[in-house]
Amino acid sequence: MNDLSKDDVRRAAADVLGVEPGSIPDEANLIGHGMDSIRMMKLAGGWRRAGASVTFRELAEQPTVAHWHALLTATAATPGPPAAAPAAPLPAVDGSAAFDLTPVQRAYWIGRREGMTLGGVGCHAYLELDGAGVAPDRLETAVRQVLARHGMLRARFLDDGRQVVLDESPWTGLTVHDLGRSGAEDAERALAGLRSRLSHRLLDVSRGEVFDVQLSLLPGGRTRIHVNIDLLVADVASIEIVLADLATAYRDPGKLPAAPAYGFAQYLRDHRAWCGSATAPGSPLATARAYWRERIAGLPVSGPRLPLAVPPERITRPVFSRRSFRVGAPAWDRITAAARRHGLTPAMVLATAYAEVLGAWSEERRFLLNVPLFDRQPLDPAVNDMVADFTNLVLLAVDLRRPAPFAERVRDLQRQIQENVSHAQYSTLNVLQDLRRANGGRRVGAPVVFACNLGSAFVRPEVRGELGEWTWMLSQTPQVWLDHQVYKVDDEVLLAWDAVDELFPAGLMEDMLRAYEDLLGRLAADDDAWSLPAGVTAGTAAGTSGRTGEEAP
Repeated sequence: MNDLSKDDVRRAAADVLGVEPGSIPDEANLIGHGMDSIRMMKLAGGWRRAGASVTFRELAEQPTVAHWHALLTATAATPGPPAAAPAAPLPAVDGSAAFDLTPVQRAYWIGRREGMTLGGVGCHAYLELDGAGVAPDRLETAVRQVLARHGMLRARFLDDGRQVVLDESPWTGLTVHDLGRSGAEDAERALAGLRSRLSHRLLDVSRGEVFDVQLSLLPGGRTRIHVNIDLLVADVASIEIVLADLATAYRDPGKLPAAPAYGFAQYLRDHRAWCGSATAPGSPLATARAYWRERIAGLPVSGPRLPLAVPPERITRPVFSRRSFRVGAPAWDRITAAARRHGLTPAMVLATAYAEVLGAWSEERRFLLNVPLFDRQPLDPAVNDMVADFTNLVLLAVDLRRPAPFAERVRDLQRQIQENVSHAQYSTLNVLQDLRRANGGRRVGAPVVFACNLGSAFVRPEVRGELGEWTWMLSQTPQVWLDHQVYKVDDEVLLAWDAVDELFPAGLMEDMLRAYEDLLGRLAADDDAWSLPAGVTAGTAAGTSGRTGEEAP
């Protein structure tokens, strides 16, 4: 890429940031302009596809146009995407043939089995859109168009641990709950029952039941759309795509693009080819494996040891509930501005604040945090709008044993996650297996999750305009204790905790969430808070048994 100019780099950065290229000086720290990990990963992937050997970590070390230009023009070209690397083209993938699960899909699939610790549930998202005047016939037509466009919404999961895309979805059609003539109290009671039932569904993925939409007709012409999707087939960005396509097909069925020829099976084959063999010196996979194996001895073996009401192994069918709060636009703007002054991404500010709260209640101040990485590589133009589970997982080793200024703590964790993300080709499931072997077969795990989606609006304005406002959501994941999810909603940020209530003492989650909200409030209100330790102090939840999570499942 020796012919790449600084202006080319500037335009690429401006494009992902949504700003004018002229607003970015050569030496400006791009984090101060809104650059974050997701955008840097997208840029790194695109430049690698064009033949550069640049990594996400190298971009993150010094995020300026001048430095990136020097990197891209100085590094020797290496094989980019699999389409360019082999001497001969790879054979086409048979779209009707069964293909292997990803490591994360396999973990979800195994975890949904009955009898597993904190299992017996699907990795599943349920959400509600409250609007008015949604027509059942138009909505059903729109759903069928979306099912036809996205192959993974027709995926069936086989008993042998593979998946296959069906020609037709087994979806039987739109279920309509007509509550329009009910009294207000009766309608609300019926809606509460529907929410309780639908939000904890275990979809029958063995017959291809991975996506469902239902509609409630309410008094006064109001409507509620109920969306269920199994996360075996969709990550957060994919759900965003599904909702946007549903709104497009509802508004004008002719505007929805046709199904692309490039599917998830082809993507996985191409991605494996790009990663290379674990035994091939210098391949991305071999490099990533060596990186993690060098660090195994220094990793914690479990997530935070939080107070527990019952041992996890006694819960065979977990029930999740959601607690949340919003950071309003003025407070979020102040947090974002302070983060950028310190060269920090807002996502890592939230991750660190979350870790500080977990550490305040944890018996062990050194623990693993599980960070989902929505890792869609630009191996084909169709990937950008593809619905599938591209999730990878990255472990973050949190060490709170010594006091440190909050900004310093964020910087340390940000540096670590940049390194770890650059070596994500070696699956976290493999890392955990290596960690278990290194600790004599001791049970290890990372059941506390931080999932951040600040890059775009989860429910886009056109979805809200056509189908209704996003008013409620719940997710559940097998073997997870607590899942913190972050979403951008207009100019505000929604911070949601989905937790297995039965696992924890009464009041614990409320106390911890309150401490988290208080810490973010201090960071928004007081610049000095960034130069001081977080100072989170654990309260005592009613009914605390004193038992802590010594080993993660």
